[in-house]
Amino acid sequence: MMKKGLALVLAVVMTLALVACGGNNSTNNAGNGSNAGNTGDTGSDAGETTTIKVAALESAYEEAYPGMWQEVCDAFTAQTGIQVELTLERNLEDVIGASMQGGDYPDVIHLATGREAGLTEQFIKDKNIADITDVLSMTVPGEDVTVADKLAGGFTDTALTNPYGDGKTYLAPMFYSPCGLFYNAGLFEEKGWDVPTTWDEMWELGDKAAAEGISLFTYPTTGYFDAFLYALMYTVGGPEFFNEATTYAEGVWDTPEAQQCFDIINKLASYTNPITPAQANDQDFTMNQQLVLDNKALFMPNGTWIVGEMAEAPRAEGFQWGMTALPAATEGGDRYSYTWFEQAWIPAGAQNIDAAKQFLAFLYSDTACEIFAKGGAIQPVLGVADMLEGDNVMFYSIYDNGAKAAMGNFAAYTAVPGLGTVREVFLDPVNSLVEGTLTEEEWIANVKAASDQMRANLVG
Repeated sequence: MMKKGLALVLAVVMTLALVACGGNNSTNNAGNGSNAGNTGDTGSDAGETTTIKVAALESAYEEAYPGMWQEVCDAFTAQTGIQVELTLERNLEDVIGASMQGGDYPDVIHLATGREAGLTEQFIKDKNIADITDVLSMTVPGEDVTVADKLAGGFTDTALTNPYGDGKTYLAPMFYSPCGLFYNAGLFEEKGWDVPTTWDEMWELGDKAAAEGISLFTYPTTGYFDAFLYALMYTVGGPEFFNEATTYAEGVWDTPEAQQCFDIINKLASYTNPITPAQANDQDFTMNQQLVLDNKALFMPNGTWIVGEMAEAPRAEGFQWGMTALPAATEGGDRYSYTWFEQAWIPAGAQNIDAAKQFLAFLYSDTACEIFAKGGAIQPVLGVADMLEGDNVMFYSIYDNGAKAAMGNFAAYTAVPGLGTVREVFLDPVNSLVEGTLTEEEWIANVKAASDQMRANLVG
């Protein structure tokens, strides 16, 4: 499925949840979750039943297990007494945007950053998202543990969940997918090749494969370079460099770590199957993925959804999915696999914020996690691998096999005329690098110029 925006970017599968629509205006500030009127009671005190509206994107997860969201909503109602009205829409972003233009705000939205319409990003920029820090200390409905006790480490310590850098959480981490380099493990076994653990070994393998008419690399679209770039930043400079780079720190692109990132991507472009840029679009991206299945390219950056997405595609005899973290920058260095995850959040204009927070907390219950897992939607909770089978066991065990988790993204900034998006500045140029129409030096100069404007217009 096309991933996140990093269209991806990358248009990936995301799911939404809205809870009880309210009628506030878009001038509300983030953190208004405790405003008077946002009581969100369950109806037990007033003798009335609270009904919340949950809307979910009709995605591949729902296709894999039809009725997934309805089952979770029914379980929530059974546990809390709060009624739920569920809506499933493929164009949910458009539907939500239209309703909110009329002042009809949902209580909870489960929609990741990076989607085409950029609805979540817009709410972040407008500071129209409620503070949900207290959800972490809430007891999961039906259980005796808190949300924080259940969440895997690090998922609420990133700019994806804490976009304003104020120590507060505004977006709840949801379905996650380890990202890395996917390959045909059967081909490596047949050739007797080892999966590279350093970039030097990667280049050596690239030369060996080229001698047999196989490219080292391809990518579905440039959007898929987001997870790749983030993991690469961690690989060359650790969390400190990553944090400086993603907040556009002054001089960060003049550091040795930044130069190493640019050099690796530029060299990788020379090892990329030359047909890749022509197919790197929302219509033809699976053709680039097919290059790996046909043994015309060894590696591609992707996420765990690739298995389902290419389930019906033809493949070389003996094909077997493999996944690895990015190679280390130096022998014995750390290797990273980026974890991409969706988010759920509450608009500051919501009316039933307390009920909305109960719904968020329930999404981490064992009951909800088991239901979601049937559709391949994996929650970032401890012990979730025990619910999995098949290729997913390998994918979600990557962090048990020496790889470190990379999380976070570029900080949000206010749109400025002439200033491109993160994808346009950092990722889309990869096509031009592969085609030879842009030099590494020109790319770096463009990044520096854009980064200065991004830093000057940071949100928060």
